[in-house]
Amino acid sequence: MSADISALDGATGQTRTPHHPRFAVGVLAFCGVVVAVMQTIVVPLLPHIPALTGATPTAASWLVTVTLLTGAVFTPVLGRVGDMYGKRRVLVASLVVLVMGSVLCAVSSHIGVLITGRALQGAALAVVPLGISILRDELPPERVLSAVALMSSTLGIGAAVGLPVAALVVENFDWHTMFWVSGAIGIVDIVMVLCCVPESPLRTRGRFDAVGALGLSAALVCLLLAVTQGADWGWTSTRTVGLLVVAVVVALLWGAYELRVPTPMVDLRVSARPAVLLTNLAALLIGFAFYANSLVTAQMVQEPKATGYGLGASLVVSGLCLLPGGVAMVALSPVSARISVTYGPKVSLALAAGIIAVGYAVRYFTSHSLWLIIAGATVVASGTAIAYSALPALVMRGVPVSETGAANGLNTLMRSIGQAFCSATVAAVLANITFQAGGRTAPTLHAYQVVFVIAAGAALLALVVTLFLPGSRTPGTGTVGEDRKDRKDRKGGARTILIEEGA
Repeated sequence: MSADISALDGATGQTRTPHHPRFAVGVLAFCGVVVAVMQTIVVPLLPHIPALTGATPTAASWLVTVTLLTGAVFTPVLGRVGDMYGKRRVLVASLVVLVMGSVLCAVSSHIGVLITGRALQGAALAVVPLGISILRDELPPERVLSAVALMSSTLGIGAAVGLPVAALVVENFDWHTMFWVSGAIGIVDIVMVLCCVPESPLRTRGRFDAVGALGLSAALVCLLLAVTQGADWGWTSTRTVGLLVVAVVVALLWGAYELRVPTPMVDLRVSARPAVLLTNLAALLIGFAFYANSLVTAQMVQEPKATGYGLGASLVVSGLCLLPGGVAMVALSPVSARISVTYGPKVSLALAAGIIAVGYAVRYFTSHSLWLIIAGATVVASGTAIAYSALPALVMRGVPVSETGAANGLNTLMRSIGQAFCSATVAAVLANITFQAGGRTAPTLHAYQVVFVIAAGAALLALVVTLFLPGSRTPGTGTVGEDRKDRKDRKGGARTILIEEGA
C-alpha cells in the first residue's frame, strides 16, 4: 500500500517552495509548554473549587479528569487529520480551541461551564505531536532530532512550570486571572505560528476514517473513565467493570475494522511492528513513572510536621519544588539528542529509564529533607527529559512520513494512559495506607515509599522493554530510503513523494 503525498499550498492548491523556518522550533516549543501548563494549572485550585463554585469535590475533580479524556481522544485523531489536511492548519485550530476554553473558564464560576472549558483546553494537547510532525517535515535531517527532543520535552517542562505558576496566582490574585492570562498567551501563540511556522507541504491522500476515529474515541473514553473514577465508584462496581468490558469489546471491533479499511485512523500493521509497538509500551510505562513524581512531591512537602515526615510547606513552596526539574528538562533536551545521534535513541531511552529508577531510589531514602526531596525529584525529571526526547525519534524511525502525525499522537496518547493509571494507583495507595496525625487522617511515610517503589518498578520495566527494541541504525527521521529521498527533494522545491508504507 502506498500513500501519495504532494507539496501543495493548502489555500491555493499551487505548488510552493518550502522556506527555512528560522523561528519555528522556538515558537512550536513555546506552544507545547503553554498547552502542557494548561493540563496542570488547576491542580493547586482543586481544594478551593467547592467553596468558590458551590460544587461537590467529586464534580471539582472533573476539572482534571475531563482534560485527560479530551486530550486522549483528540491527540491521535487530530494527528491523523493533520497528516491529511495540513499540520499547521490543525495546530492553529487546536490553539483556537485552547483560547475558547480559557475564556469560558475566565468568565464563569459555574462548575458545568468550567468543566466544558477544561475539556476544550485538554483537546489542545494535540499541539505537541503536530509540532513534532511539522519539525520532521520542515527541518534538515541533521536538526530534526534536537528540535523534536525539545518539542517532546515540553510536556514535562509545562507540568513542572504550571504548578508553581498556578500556586502563585491562586495565593495572590483572583483565580480567574490565570485563565485570562492563558487565553491571552494562546492568542500570542496563534499569531506567532501564523507568522513563523510554515505549513507542511506533505499530505496523505485518502478519505478520513470517521468510523475508526469514533471507535477509538469510544474505547478510550470507556477505559479512562473506569481508570480515573474506579476509586470513587469501586473497582468491582457494575459501572467500573462494565466500562472496562465495553472498552475491550469496542477495541476489538475497532481493530478488526481498522485492518479492513484502505486509509485507517491508525495503521495497525505499522503499529504492530516491534519498533513501534515496544516504543509505545515504553511510553506508557515512562508516563506512569514520570507522573508519580508530579503527583506526590507537592502533597508530601505540604503534609503537616505532625506526621513526622511532612514539612508543612506552603502551596507556592511545594510547587517550586518541581521547578528545578523543569529547568533540567530544558537543559537536557539537546543532550538527549546528542546521545541519540551518537548511540541511537534506543540507548537514550534505556539510559533515561535507569535514571528515573535511580531518582526514585534517592527519593525512597531522603524523604525528610526539602533539598534532598528536590534533588530526587530533579533526577526523575532529568530521566524523563531524556526519555521524552528519545520516544519521538524511535517512533519516527519505525513509521513512514505519511504516518508521522498519527504515530506521534498515538505515542503521546500512551503517555497519557500511563499517567491515568498512575493517578489511580497513587490515589489508591495514599488513601489506604494512612494513620492519624495532628487530628486528621494522613498517608503514612510508608505509603509514599510504596509509590516510589511502584514508579521505580515501572521505570525498570520500561528499561527491559527498551532492551527488546530492534537495534538502532544511524538515527534519522524515517526509514532510510525516505530520509535519502527527502534530502534530495528538499533541494528541489515542490515535490511529490510516493512512500511505500510497507518498507
